[in-house]
Amino acid sequence: MVTKPEIHNRYPRKIELDESLGTPGPSFLRVRPGGAPQVRPVSLRLMGAPDRDSILLFARHLPQEDLLFLHSDITQPAIVDEWLRSIENGGTLTLLAEPDGTLEGYASLHLSPARWTRKVGEVAINVAPEWQSRGLGEALCAEIIALGGILELGKITAQMVAEHKSARAMFERLGFRTQAFLPDWVEDHEGRGRDLLLMTYDVSAAERKAPTSG
Repeated sequence: MVTKPEIHNRYPRKIELDESLGTPGPSFLRVRPGGAPQVRPVSLRLMGAPDRDSILLFARHLPQEDLLFLHSDITQPAIVDEWLRSIENGGTLTLLAEPDGTLEGYASLHLSPARWTRKVGEVAINVAPEWQSRGLGEALCAEIIALGGILELGKITAQMVAEHKSARAMFERLGFRTQAFLPDWVEDHEGRGRDLLLMTYDVSAAERKAPTSG
């Protein structure tokens, strides 16, 4: 798979978060009644080989709970090297979020080379604890949805532990819907079974509903 020029031309770019909203669920530049927006610019760019050490440092400062259910242990250099190879080969797109010039979150879109799933991507998002519930994860997910449209995907999937209600609410605000509930599907570090939630976003349906100009 090869990254489309439209994606490389899209980044780096800046987005704006309205921090006056706080919790729950911010949206872009929506003003709370009686209040003024507190806009925070955030730089987004594509991840590449020079970001190896920054990603390792970021991952090693994440809480264990945030790392527990990732597909691989991104605190390990060999795993990050594999991640970078996937980016180079076009199997993964990763956006880095850098408010104030520091890496505070990322979002990856994992693409499948298999013919029968080539129109399906999987999103993975991680945000530093101090930036959670401030809209950064939601902004990153919105960007991934935009990339799904550029790549002409049919669906984007997201997996999460079912008890992570804030994550589920964020995905629902962006148009994801529950596709499957899998009891005791994953195991935590103490060997306890945890329920897994599979959510999907229908990119093709959203494209059909989008208003056309002219």
